[in-house]
Amino acid sequence: MRHTLPLAPQFYVTAPQPCPYLEGRMERKLFTALQGDHAETLNDSLSHQGFRRSQNVLYRPSCSDCAACLSARIDVSKFSPTKSQKRTIKRNAHLARQATSPWATEEQFSLFRRYLDTRHADGGMADMDVFEFAAMIEETPIRSRVIEYTDKDDDHLIGVALTDVLSDGLSMVYSFFEPNLPRQSLGTYLILDHIEIAREAGLPYVYLGYWVPGSPKMGYKARFAGLEVYFGGQWQAIGDPERFDTARHPLSTDPIAEQVANISLPDTRNPGS
Repeated sequence: MRHTLPLAPQFYVTAPQPCPYLEGRMERKLFTALQGDHAETLNDSLSHQGFRRSQNVLYRPSCSDCAACLSARIDVSKFSPTKSQKRTIKRNAHLARQATSPWATEEQFSLFRRYLDTRHADGGMADMDVFEFAAMIEETPIRSRVIEYTDKDDDHLIGVALTDVLSDGLSMVYSFFEPNLPRQSLGTYLILDHIEIAREAGLPYVYLGYWVPGSPKMGYKARFAGLEVYFGGQWQAIGDPERFDTARHPLSTDPIAEQVANISLPDTRNPGS
């Protein structure tokens, strides 16, 4: 009788580098490869434990003296738009949504460059060329979609979201949009529309990436009702955002070996094998 062992990926840690969210801090990531026949199962399992996907890698912050980055998701059943968010939905009623396979196009890259040059000229992706962009969009071993938003009047591409379909929700891997339309609040709108897509599909969550208390770049995520964060080994309602400030303490991060030991891995054994 042949036995198949449970999935056992290898985990690694990146070298420390300046944190892009909190000045004066250093970031470090715990990561593993996303590959093989059970990539979707592994992605689902680790996404439920605060990991995020970037191409063929799953990663989670593992900084040596800070735990401020918290994986965030919206509980669709508990979400209701604010008055401001309702106005955002109304202002973008002229946009058409289309979900496609994860293929990169020149029009997408042109919009991506305008977005970076205007919003994130000094960010880590500022020098990304067309080949790296194509890799970001197309290199996925799981079920991913590119969701495009175009103007119904002139078919102009306004926004793009690279989105993974998980067993329990949608994961917004990366999104970008026309930077010269600030009144439309396109970043907020893309999230609002993903909540609607998840609701239509009967999926309970929309995963947003990381929320970082005290970071102006990431604070907008706390504005969505029904927001949960992965904190203390479990998902919990965000409540008062200020209560997570203590997670910047040097003793708030477990040693790497303990972190890896506490990761729950999926059992992919075939009962009939």
